[in-house]
Amino acid sequence: MFYHLNGTVTDMEPNLAVIECGGVGFAVNTTAYTIGQLRRGERAKLYICEQVREDAFELFGFATPGEKRCFEMLVSVSGVGPKAAVSILSSGTPERVCMAIVSGDERALTAAPGVGKRLAQRIILELKDKMQKENEGLGGGDAIPAAPAADGQSKAADVTRALTVLGYSRSECAAALRGLDLEGMGVEDAIRAALRNISTVS
Repeated sequence: MFYHLNGTVTDMEPNLAVIECGGVGFAVNTTAYTIGQLRRGERAKLYICEQVREDAFELFGFATPGEKRCFEMLVSVSGVGPKAAVSILSSGTPERVCMAIVSGDERALTAAPGVGKRLAQRIILELKDKMQKENEGLGGGDAIPAAPAADGQSKAADVTRALTVLGYSRSECAAALRGLDLEGMGVEDAIRAALRNISTVS
């Protein structure tokens, strides 16, 4: 099982990168967001999700653990295959996709080629439901860190919900929010900063 690939980027095409590790070139399907982080001839680390079918074995790679988790959440939805998940994640940053799910923004999801209104509604319904069940299961314990004002507390709750959709635990969310100036950030910027905090300890 692959967890990540760390090697040299030898080739890139739309939604595909070749990462050479130990003389072997691995073809990795990926998103426009991740492609934008890569440079041919430079080293890169991609977090890998394997997709195995009777007729194919494919690798999907992502620049951050958060984007990988979002991909895994998307393909868990009935009717969303890996290609559709890549299309959705290629339509914006992982943070924007996550916020679209949390806020029920169908229009943002249908901006991805091949994603119609019904599929967007199903994604929102299933992932918000999954998020709610995870929150219920977590219960008390690791509370959202207190913010200096109600606006900060509201943003902390929004960011926590978004990170939960990406698959992070309540304790990971609490740790990621520590030290962030939530009052001085928009929600999307706060999510991005929280994901950076998580990445530094992954």
